Amino acid sequence: MYKNKPTLVILAAGMGSRYGGLKQMDTFTPEGDTIIDFSLYDALQAGFGKFVFIIRKSFEAEFKEKINKKLEGKAEVEYVFQELDKVPPKYLNPQRTKPWGTGHALLMAKDTVKENFAIINADDFYGAEAFEVMAKSLAEKNTASYDFNTMAYLLKNTISDHGFVSRGECDINEDGYLTGVTERTHIEKIDGKLMRKDDNEDFVPIDENAVVSMNFWGFTPKCFDFGEKLFEEFLEKNHDDLKAEFYLPSIVNEILKSGKATVEVLQSDSKWFGVTYKEDKEIVQKAINELKKQNFYPTNLW
Repeated sequence: MYKNKPTLVILAAGMGSRYGGLKQMDTFTPEGDTIIDFSLYDALQAGFGKFVFIIRKSFEAEFKEKINKKLEGKAEVEYVFQELDKVPPKYLNPQRTKPWGTGHALLMAKDTVKENFAIINADDFYGAEAFEVMAKSLAEKNTASYDFNTMAYLLKNTISDHGFVSRGECDINEDGYLTGVTERTHIEKIDGKLMRKDDNEDFVPIDENAVVSMNFWGFTPKCFDFGEKLFEEFLEKNHDDLKAEFYLPSIVNEILKSGKATVEVLQSDSKWFGVTYKEDKEIVQKAINELKKQNFYPTNLW
């Protein structure tokens, strides 16, 4: 296994408003597995050695109780908190209830993550091969380098039949490197075709084979150099907007604009699936149970 084991950072502070509850805690198998369980299992098998969970204080005890006993003796585990007050005091807004977004969440891990790391959503199932490809790539990188990467998926394989989703649409050059990410905050299947909302809130078509980011990024600790200043600039413009979110792709675009860093686009044959809406749950349950039946996973992960 790898001498320099990478870390896995898990974005688990979201509210799950469209889902109607905490997706991070919901179970998908008769054995009581959450989607995070499969990511942890796959990451351990792939060679990740440390797990950092970005959560909120409101569900800290319940979350730790579920996670700690599973990972005890298998990997190092740390928790950091994404709270609304983790911003410079002049930008505090007492009316705000929504987390500040995935870019803000990443910044919360700065003091805890000193090794190369991947970052994922808690409520997405990425597949074993995706973790293997990512772990291998991260283990080979110098921690002082600006060589980053992302795991990419085809848009048509990442949408819900039950409502809209948001995705980062990737622009990729002929050498397989990212040149930009555009956050598409509303993509929906309408009459069998994929449509997105443009800046005027009008629906326009989007290619079903567009390559999208599912927030599975690979970074060295150098990525933190880019985020803090950008977040301050974002707050300066948006601190009064109760729904504005600072997305991780904003940091990635800043990284690309700097000319200092590269982001290689990795791909795997792993099948992605996730839950945005309650109605997605049954599809994910069937898919996971099928994987267990085919012995891709043991009946009892832990």
